[in-house]
Amino acid sequence: MQKTILITGCSSGIGLDAAHGMRARGWRVFASCRQQRDCDRLRAQGFESPRIDYTDADSIAAGLAEVLEATQGTLDALFNNGAHGLPGAVEDLPTDGLRHIFETNFFGWHELTRQVIPVMRTQGHGRIVQNSSVLGLVAYPWRGAYVATKYAVEGLTDTLRLELADTDIKVVLIEPGPITSKIRENSIPVFERFINWQGSALRDRYEASLLKRLYESSGPDRFELPASAVTDKLAHAVESKRPRARYYVTTPTYIAGYLRRILPTRTIDRILSDV
Repeated sequence: MQKTILITGCSSGIGLDAAHGMRARGWRVFASCRQQRDCDRLRAQGFESPRIDYTDADSIAAGLAEVLEATQGTLDALFNNGAHGLPGAVEDLPTDGLRHIFETNFFGWHELTRQVIPVMRTQGHGRIVQNSSVLGLVAYPWRGAYVATKYAVEGLTDTLRLELADTDIKVVLIEPGPITSKIRENSIPVFERFINWQGSALRDRYEASLLKRLYESSGPDRFELPASAVTDKLAHAVESKRPRARYYVTTPTYIAGYLRRILPTRTIDRILSDV
């Protein structure tokens, strides 16, 4: 029988490439998006596209129910991917802003995953793949909110993997670094909503660095890879008989993982402060 996968955050970038890539590999893909207009666009491309907004518990339940109705109650794989950024210094980050990004990048993932696990327990197998980040391994200036969500995803996923070790439900982390996507553009309205950089003690540093990076596209980042690099790792994670616990994707991720193992925190701080 054709295997099934639910992928979130498919309006662009990693999620969209994963939807096309997994369909090309013969999977039945449920490519979910947060906004209905994006779901409609994907349906026009031949996908089944339930609307799932991680900040809306009702849409999570309804979206999964739509998938399970179409598959007669089964699901082989879940790829939690939808997320957004909230750049800004930690001291300028209002708690409401932190709650906002956690709803999308963490709590919504947890809610969907909890609803999928009983399905996979009943059928006796499954793959849960979490799209983390190099920023789930090391911190980075101006990215405190996003880093916090990815550290949380890493910890919760590691725990879940241990708790499901006696089942055939495999839990996997993918850790990209710089990947071609719209995360920079998509983070601008969130930044403008929550960060009062004009009133910050760090205003000069915002103007010298973060604002330029946020508003002025300078082309691909160093070591940037296309979204298909993540899809390749996803395919291995859901098709291999013995998937790895973690899949690094880009050169910065391999470097970050290596530095964490061999260097003291103070040295890593010095390196990252100069980036």
